[in-house]
Order: sequence, then structure tokens, then C-alpha cells
Amino acid sequence: MFTGIIEMTAKVVAIEKENSNYHFTLEVPFGDELAIDQSMAHDGCCLTVVKVDKAKRQYVVTAMDETMLKTNLGTWQVGTEVNVERSMRMDGRFDGHIVQGHVDQTARCTKVVDDNGSWRFYFEYDYSIEKKNITVPKGSISINGVSLTVVDSEPGMFSVAIIPYTYKVTNFHNFQPGTVVNIEFDVFGKYVQRLLDEYMKERK
Repeated sequence: MFTGIIEMTAKVVAIEKENSNYHFTLEVPFGDELAIDQSMAHDGCCLTVVKVDKAKRQYVVTAMDETMLKTNLGTWQVGTEVNVERSMRMDGRFDGHIVQGHVDQTARCTKVVDDNGSWRFYFEYDYSIEKKNITVPKGSISINGVSLTVVDSEPGMFSVAIIPYTYKVTNFHNFQPGTVVNIEFDVFGKYVQRLLDEYMKERK
């Protein structure tokens, strides 16, 4: 479980394919603090640390074919900057919102607008993939693991506003029209939609 508050970005330093799996080696300043079997969110995708090189502050995570197909990990290259967050601590304040690290699908950035000190990012996603997953104005959304508040909202489209701090410490500063990102819809909204679906089935 995560909060969507990005700790920092990691850099992909190596990619190895083994059968249908991909092994990603990443480097991050707190790499010497990591342990094998630890869960971390990478651009919002929960992956397990399988190897650690504390001296180099590097670690390895493995993604299976299903993960590669459903997320933006297939776009990663050596040098790619990735948002990372270690699992939630239960002994402090809960910032952000509940993020499971289970990417629902990808979205594509369509427009970036300079709002004179902040930025407005617009995204489109395939509404037919997850037919019932929608955003709502002022609702929560996770983009590449970043907990954000929805501004504009329509089926298949939404926008978010990014302040300078978030722009600097996450990989949002690399986004441009065409950038593919991971999105996770609000878990509470998904449960409500499921209950509504079951209710409508019973009424038929």
C-alpha cells in the first residue's frame, strides 16, 4: 500500500530480458537502505526488490509480461527517470490518498499548459478498456504513482494541476504531448461502481 507521495526519482541503469520477464536495474540515493522482498512503487506500479547492491545504491526489480502489457514499463530505457515510493508507514501522517500500486491502465498526455507558475496537464485514456472507471472533479487519481486531484473530468479525459515542487521532484518535468503514463483510479470509486453494477443487475 502506498500514499502517492513520491520520495524521489530513480534512474534505470540496465534492462535484461529473460524469457517473458524483464529485469530492471535502477539506481536511487536510498538504494543502500533497501532489502530483498521489499515492495516499491515504480511510476505507480508495485514491484518487488529481488536484488540489492548497497555499494552502488542499485537494486533490481522484475516485471512479468502481464505487467509490461498493462503499464508504461515497456517504454523504459536506460536513463529513464522513474518515480519511486517505498510502502506506506503506519506510524505517521497519511498524506496523499490510498494507492494500491495496481495500475489500471495507461493514459497519454495530450497537452501541457503553463498556468503562470504552475502547469495543467491533460490526459486521455481508453474508456472502453475499463468501462466503469471514471474520474470526478476534485476526486483522486494516481499518475505515475503521484497522488493528484482531478480538475477537468470527462469519460476518457481528465486534467490535473501541478505545482512547481511536484514538477521538480517527480518525472512530470519530462512529460510532453504523447508521453505514456500509468494511472490508478481511486479505489473507493471502483468499489462504489462495482456495487452499483451489482445493484443494476439485480434490478433487471
